[in-house]
Amino acid sequence: MTPVTLSPHQTPRARGFCFPALAALLACLLAGPAQAQRQPSAEALRPPDVRYEPTPADVAEAMLQLAEVKPGDTVYDLGCGDGRIVIAAVRERHARGVCVDIDPQRIAESRENATAAGVGERIVFLTQDLLATDVSGASVVMLFLSPALNLKIRSKLRRELAPGARIVSHWHDMGDWRPQRTLQIRSGGRERAVYLWVIPGR
Repeated sequence: MTPVTLSPHQTPRARGFCFPALAALLACLLAGPAQAQRQPSAEALRPPDVRYEPTPADVAEAMLQLAEVKPGDTVYDLGCGDGRIVIAAVRERHARGVCVDIDPQRIAESRENATAAGVGERIVFLTQDLLATDVSGASVVMLFLSPALNLKIRSKLRRELAPGARIVSHWHDMGDWRPQRTLQIRSGGRERAVYLWVIPGR
């Protein structure tokens, strides 16, 4: 049989290699794990427990006053929305802050608002389920949730917060856990209650 000589520009079909296709395949295989890591967890995709409703500015100010937020405090807002309460605590009362929300859109909005207010570097932003968030570092916790969720988180707050930590809730109480103080505020044409609890000594 007469041997066949290939020119340098010819590729034997028997080898079946297509280098551009092979490169594309390798790129896909390598990108697969990275793509999977970037996917949000199932927990992050869980719908929020309550409908988003921003706290009016006058109510937010009343909450900060009721908690007596001061320099040295660390203010957590569980279900932070657009971040306005934490931003005000940091900007106006020189506290530090932590914004917690299960909705990534709300956290992105909070971060943007904090940056615009010039306090982004003094706030931590957590896309988390508030029921799973470690709140032991908080000296003040702000809530605007629902009656059921307040009751659900009550034991966690009592267990994790240090004595003297303050909890302020807009509109919803904690069942049979009586607040130390209650304010009635008229805002947006509606009467709103704001409650304060202080973690007792152990």
